[in-house]
Amino acid sequence: MNPLNSPLEVGVRALTLLAETYPEPLDLAQLVVLDHALLHSGEFDGPPSLHPDLPARAGEIGMKRTVLEQALLVLIRAGLAGVENCSEGLMYKATDRGPVFVDVLEAPYADSLRRRAEWAVHHYFPGTDSRTATRDIVNRAADTLAWAESVHE
Repeated sequence: MNPLNSPLEVGVRALTLLAETYPEPLDLAQLVVLDHALLHSGEFDGPPSLHPDLPARAGEIGMKRTVLEQALLVLIRAGLAGVENCSEGLMYKATDRGPVFVDVLEAPYADSLRRRAEWAVHHYFPGTDSRTATRDIVNRAADTLAWAESVHE
């Protein structure tokens, strides 16, 4: 199993985001955008990015949705998150145990996740439409890729 961007790693990031919004739920599109912002926060005038800003990250957001769905199943099975069927569609939220689990994580990476999740939820995301944010992320990544390709020509 590849530990990078595995359902387990993505699940920890998703749980960190759900713990930050607790008890409010998020839908899958919101989680995709927030996870991207959490990892690449430096692109959005936030704290330094956790992951490098690689030109080929344009496809990352499409793959993220699939792995995030798998990650949410892991969290649900572990009793750390739940799913609700609302008028807006399926919404995910941390259970009472979710924020407690995130709080006991002591690794420096977990602290970085918590700080960036707080920034993403409270500074980047408020008032942001998930569809528009996704389109902007894909366009920004595509522009960066086009620029990188032109430099290497």
